[in-house]
Amino acid sequence: MITAIVLIDCATDSIPEVAENIANLDGVSEVYSVAGNTDLIAMVRVRQFDDIAEVIANGISKVPGVVDTDTHIAFRAYSKHDLEEAFAIGLPDAD
Repeated sequence: MITAIVLIDCATDSIPEVAENIANLDGVSEVYSVAGNTDLIAMVRVRQFDDIAEVIANGISKVPGVVDTDTHIAFRAYSKHDLEEAFAIGLPDAD
């Protein structure tokens, strides 16, 4: 699975509508409305590298209200959940 994090700038008066339209695109797993220098962050998860271009260039970028995108391809995922499983030795939790 290939994951791309897409920072999206959009027309301020259409953020909720843009977010909903992007969330409905195939390959987009989540869309977050965020504070900071960008309006939305979309998580794109696809099976093949070529599918990223399809989802972003032919999908997200063409949603009315999208002004600009900045895409980051994830190399490796780190999370507390993943690390706990990786270092677990099969003993029950002490809780």
